[in-house]
Amino acid sequence: MNKSNIIGLSLIGLIFVGFAVYNTNVSAREAARKRVQDSIATANAIREAERQAFERGDSIIAALEGGKSENVQTPSKGQASYANEFIANAANLQEEFFTLENNNLKILFSSKGAQPVSVQVKGYYTSDSTDLMLIKQGLSNFSMNIYESQYLSTEKLVYSLSEKSDSTLALRLYFTPEAYIENRYTLKEDSYLLNFDVNMHGMDKVLPRNVSSFDFNWTVDIPRLEKGFDNEKSYSTIVYKFPGDNSIDNLGLRKSSGHKKVTTRLEWFAFQQQFFSAIFRAENSFEGADLDFKFFDASDSQKRLFRCHSSATVAFPAQSDVSIPFEFYFGPNHYKTLKSLGYGFERIVPMGKLLVGWINRFVIIPIFNLFNNSIASYGVIILLLTLIIKLVLSPLTLKSYMSSAKMNVLRPEVEKINAKYPKPEDAMKKQQATMDLYKKAGVSMFGGCLPMLLQFPILWAMFRFFPTAFELRQQSFLWADDLSTYDSIVNFGFNIPLLGNHISLFSLLCAVTMFLSAKLTQGQQMDSNPQAKSMKFMTLYFMPVFMFFICNNLSSGLTYYYLLSNLIMIIQTMIIRKFFVDEKKIMEKIRLASQKAETKPKSKFQQRLEAIQKAQQEALREQQKNQRR
Repeated sequence: MNKSNIIGLSLIGLIFVGFAVYNTNVSAREAARKRVQDSIATANAIREAERQAFERGDSIIAALEGGKSENVQTPSKGQASYANEFIANAANLQEEFFTLENNNLKILFSSKGAQPVSVQVKGYYTSDSTDLMLIKQGLSNFSMNIYESQYLSTEKLVYSLSEKSDSTLALRLYFTPEAYIENRYTLKEDSYLLNFDVNMHGMDKVLPRNVSSFDFNWTVDIPRLEKGFDNEKSYSTIVYKFPGDNSIDNLGLRKSSGHKKVTTRLEWFAFQQQFFSAIFRAENSFEGADLDFKFFDASDSQKRLFRCHSSATVAFPAQSDVSIPFEFYFGPNHYKTLKSLGYGFERIVPMGKLLVGWINRFVIIPIFNLFNNSIASYGVIILLLTLIIKLVLSPLTLKSYMSSAKMNVLRPEVEKINAKYPKPEDAMKKQQATMDLYKKAGVSMFGGCLPMLLQFPILWAMFRFFPTAFELRQQSFLWADDLSTYDSIVNFGFNIPLLGNHISLFSLLCAVTMFLSAKLTQGQQMDSNPQAKSMKFMTLYFMPVFMFFICNNLSSGLTYYYLLSNLIMIIQTMIIRKFFVDEKKIMEKIRLASQKAETKPKSKFQQRLEAIQKAQQEALREQQKNQRR
C-alpha cells in the first residue's frame, strides 16, 4: 500500500469519525430541544389548567391534576418525566407535613413544594364560631417555577428536611449532591410575620447562564369569614405597592373579578379580605407580577369568598451562594398593628383618599383609640365619638340654621318682589331685586347649603371608617351581636331584592329619626323657599325610605352612628329654635343691616356688575322688539 492510499484511507476515516461526532451532537441537540419543548408544553398545559380552573372556580387540587377540563392533559405524578435524576427522585418521595406555631399563628407546611398549606390566625373565630383559617388545606398552592434543563414547577416535587426547630423550618430540593434550593421559614414569637428565605447553593453550575430569574405562583381560595357576604365582598380585593411609593393600588372594590399585569418593580401585594389579609413581600422587590381575583357565588358549597392568584418574577445574581429574603404577613387588618410593621401595610385598610383619608388617619382613629384604651363598650365609644363630631360641627350647623331662619323672615319681602315682577321678561329685574334684598339684609343665598357641604367629608369619612374598623368585629351592643356587620330582628329565610333576607332595627330606627328630623325643620327651611317646598315629598318620605334600604345591609356600627347623628340633630334643632332663633331680633338685625347697606357706597365691582346687568336688560328688550316686528 503506497503513501497515497494511506492518506486516502485516513481521510475517509476522519470523515466517518467527524460525521459520527456531528450526528451525535445533532442528536443530543435535538433531544435537548425536544426536552425543552416538552417542558414548555407541560408548563403551558399546567398554566392553562390553572387558568381554566380559576375561571370555573374548581378546587386548587383539581387544577393541579388537570381540573375538570377534557381538553387539557397535564402529567400526573406517575407520568412526569425529568431529565435530572435528583429531580426525578424528588417527584417520587413521600410527602411530609410540619408545623410552626406561636401565640398568633399556627402554620402547616408540606414538603411537597416546600409550601405553607394552611394558616390559622389564633384568637379569632369565624361568624359561625369556628377557628379562623385564613388559608385552608387543599385550597392553596405556592410554587416556584424555574428553568434548569427543563421548566420545573416545584408543586409536585418533594423537598428534603434539612432543619426543624420550634421557630424554623428548612427544606431543600437537590439538583446535584452539591447544588440545591432551600426554602427556609422562620416564625418569630408573638408575630404575624413569617420570614421566608430562598437560599440557592451551587446553582450557578446547574442553571444555564442566561437564567437569572424565577417565578412564584401563588393561588389561594380565601374562605368566607364574616356574617354578611355582600359586605365582606365589598371590602375584599388584591392590593399592591410599588417600592418607594407611599400610596397603594388595588384591583378594585365591589367588583366580581379583576386582573392587572404589573410590568414594573413591586414591593408587596396582599390578598385582602375585609378584616384579614395574606401579604407577600420581597425585601428586594419583585420584578413584576400578574395579579387576578374572582369571587365565588354566595351559594358556594365550600363557603369560599374569592380566589386570588399571583405570578411574581424574582431576579437573582449569578453566584454560588445566593440568599433572597421574603416575608409573609398572615393576620388581621388592624390599622395600628399593620402600621407598626413599617412597610405601609396599613394602607390596605380602605380609609379613603385625600381629605377623607386624612380625616380618618389623623382625627378619627386617634380619638377612637383614645377612648378604646379606657372604655370597654364600643357602643359607648361610638356615642362619644359622634358627640365630639357633632360638637365640632355645631358652628356650621348653627350657621346653616340661622341662614334658613333669616330666609324665612325675608319670605314676605321676596313674595312682594315676585308680585312686582310677574312677567317672564322681567326675570332679570326680579333676580336683581331679590339679590339686592339679600345683600342689604346680610343674607347669603348659599348660607344654608355651604355649611352642609363642608360637613360632607366628615360624613364620608365615617362611612369609610366603621365598616373597616377591625375593633368592631364581633363586638356586641344592645341587640346587635356584631357591630362590623348588619343587625337583624327579622330573618326571612329568603332574599328580597334591594332589601336582603332580614330587617335591621338600627336601619329602621335611622329612617324614623331621619323623618322626624326633616319634619322638625321643614316648616322653616321648606316654607321659606318655594323650590325647597316642592322637594317636601323627597325629603320627608323618599329619603328616609331610601336610607332604610341602603343601611339594611351596612354594618350596624355605621347605622348606629347615623341613628345617633339624627337624634343629636333633632336635639340641636330644638335647642337652636328655642334659644337662638328670635324672629323679631333677626328682623331688627336685617333692618339695621339694610340701612347700613343703603348708606354704604357701591364698590367698583358692584358698579361694573350693575352695568353688565343693565346692558343685558337692554339687549333683551331690543331682542323682544325685533321679535314683535
